[in-house]
Order: sequence, then C-alpha cells, then structure tokens
Amino acid sequence: MSFIEVSADSHFPIQNLPYGVFSTAGNEQPRPGVAIGEQILDLSVIKHLINGPIMKDKQHVFCETTLNSFMALGKEAWIETRATLQKLLSSNEPTLRDDQKLRSKAFVYQSEAKMHLPAFIGDYTDFYSSLEHATNVGTMFRGKENALMPNWKYLPVGYHGRASSVVVSGTSIHRPHGQTRADDNKPPEFGLSRLMDFELEMAFFIGLPSKLGQPVSIDRAHDYIFGMVLMNDWSARDIQKWEYVPLGPFLSKSLGTTISPWIVTFEALEPFLCPNTIQDPKPFPYLFHNDPFNFDIKLEIMIKPENSNQGTIVSKSNFKYMYWTMKQQLAHHTITGCNLNTGDLMASGTISGPTPDSYGSLLELTWRGSKPITLADGQTRTFLKDGDEVIITGYCQANNFRIGFGSCSGKLLPAVQL
Repeated sequence: MSFIEVSADSHFPIQNLPYGVFSTAGNEQPRPGVAIGEQILDLSVIKHLINGPIMKDKQHVFCETTLNSFMALGKEAWIETRATLQKLLSSNEPTLRDDQKLRSKAFVYQSEAKMHLPAFIGDYTDFYSSLEHATNVGTMFRGKENALMPNWKYLPVGYHGRASSVVVSGTSIHRPHGQTRADDNKPPEFGLSRLMDFELEMAFFIGLPSKLGQPVSIDRAHDYIFGMVLMNDWSARDIQKWEYVPLGPFLSKSLGTTISPWIVTFEALEPFLCPNTIQDPKPFPYLFHNDPFNFDIKLEIMIKPENSNQGTIVSKSNFKYMYWTMKQQLAHHTITGCNLNTGDLMASGTISGPTPDSYGSLLELTWRGSKPITLADGQTRTFLKDGDEVIITGYCQANNFRIGFGSCSGKLLPAVQL
C-alpha cells in the first residue's frame, strides 16, 4: 500500500508506477515522473533519493526532457529504480511520507499537468501480428481461401513507418487529402479521405540499444524492451487501398499515430503473463521460444461524437490474442543485423479478437461499411466523422488492484484547407 490514496479502480497503484514526461503551468520544463493514483511524483525533485548502487551517480537522467537517457541504462537500473520508488511511496516508509515540504514540491495532480511524448522516437516500426485481423482483412479483399499471404505464419510481417507524426494522447489529427480510387473502372481522384479509421494497437519502447551487425537473440530480446503503451494508428482506408501495392502503407498511415503518455514496465506487467498463441507451423529457431510472453491486457475502444456527452464502447478486445509475441518481433527485426536505438517504437499492428465485438478497427467492425454501428445517442457510423473522438483504454486486473495505461485519445478534425 502507498501513503498516497489510490482508488480500487485506479490504473496507477503502487504496483504499477509507469513512467511519463510532464510539465506544469508553474514549471513549463518537461521532466520525468511516475503516476501514482491521481498524482504524479516528480522525479527531478526527488532524484537525490534514488541512490542505489547503480543509480547514485546517474540521477541527472531524471532532469532531462525525455526518458531516453534513463531507458538506455538497461534492465538492472530499471529494476533498482522501481524498487526504490516503491519503497519511497510505501505507507510504512517515512522519508517522503513525513517530509511535508518535500511532498509539496514532489507531487502534482495529473489534472494539472500537461503530458508530453515520453521519449524521443527516432524510428517506428508497425507489425501486423494479429491472426484474426489479418484473416478478416484478407477475407474482405482476397476471399476466405486466400485470406493470409503465404509468409504470414512464418514471420512477423511489418513495415518501417515514420516517427515524426507520432503524437501523445490528447493531440488532434486532421482528416488528410490524398489519392483515392473508389471505382476500379475509373482513374483515381485527389481529394479528402472519406474512409477514416482507427486501429487498436499496443506498442513497446526500446530501452537498451544494440550494435549494428549484431542480431538480438530471442532469449535476450526481453532485456531490450523498456515497457508498453496504448496506440491508435489512424488510417485512411481509401488512400491505403490505392497506394499500398506493391510496397504497403505510406500516406494512409503517416497522418498521425497516437500513443498513451505513460510507459508501463514489464516488471509491472509480469504477473499478467499468459500462454502464447499456439503457432503452426513451428517458427524457425531464431523466432522460437517456449516461455510465455503474452499478456492479459483488457482493451476497449470508445467513440465520442462532437457535441455529445456520451461515448459508446464499440469494441472490447485483449492483447493476449496476438499471434506473434514482442520477443519474436524484436528478434525478427534485428536478424539482419539492424541495430536498435533507445526510444525506438515498435507496434503490434491492429489487435482483433475472435468475435465481431472484439475487432480492432471500423473496417472490420462494420465489415467495409456494410454493417453500420449505432452509437448511444442514435447516430450511426461506418467510418469516422469529423469531430469524433476515439478513446482507447487498457488495463490488467488483479484481485485487488489494476495495472493500467490510462487513456489514448485523439479527435479527428476537418481537413486543413489547401
């Protein structure tokens, strides 16, 4: 238990302590913090108390504007820091609890803080690792017999995206312009995307970097992963349909990707490990691992129309449905010798479950627009309308606490006038 009050349904009990970067009206300098209940513990204020054998001469990392330097220190530093913070925040530890002057400087309510991207993201990779999603989309466009491409069950399919338009939760996204071809018998047209969609994803941040030319083995992959965030990879489906052959998504995805501000560590998620999806055929040795590395993370997607006080949960899914694990994604990513840099972001791809109410995109939920969704206020949707806010939440549930990610939200604004 912590001396900070934490409600039973809070995403941020002492068992979590996710890392983020925030600023306040009184101090506009972005700085690292951890979430505890409704508050943020400012690590720049209490850095002198993070004084274990590994961190005692590295406390400067908590005064920087991103988490990159801290993330680059590696797993032992992460574990030591987490243990120190849990001790400092525990109900029977007086160091911070009884120092009212320090407490008044160290804690900020989340409602009074502005959140920033937690890390500088140099590279971004998006995978395509949900069997259900890949099967659904393949069935729509190629038929049930050819739903999966021949390579899909042999390797984690992915593409190297762009990092410049990855934004933190609460940032609005504009409807894009682009080329589309609504009628396959007519030439393409240039104009607004009419089929705007969300994609329910999760992503992980690279902490420890690797060297060029040296693959990361599957049994060491865990050591390179700092933690996870929620993600909405906004998608312009009509632009995507026209542009993706032969090299895959480009402008249809580059309009924006939203992530939640808090990075939840694997130490916090470890109690929620669950069996991996059975893979057939058996992966090549460089991708094979027996240890469980899937997680029971409950996920929800809500659409809230503009000028409406009522949102509608349109999907409930779970990260445990993933076919390819994060360890497999990382090992595959580096098998050529491609190096990892601290702050690299790697996404799961759309997460869809086995039932229609667990699909992770409107493309699937409305089956290409043929089955409109009715919202709580009576409006219907096949794809997103301007003014719609998409809110993704996720958490793991224990007997008496939750390990959550907060929310990942963004509003779709009208296109910028050309």
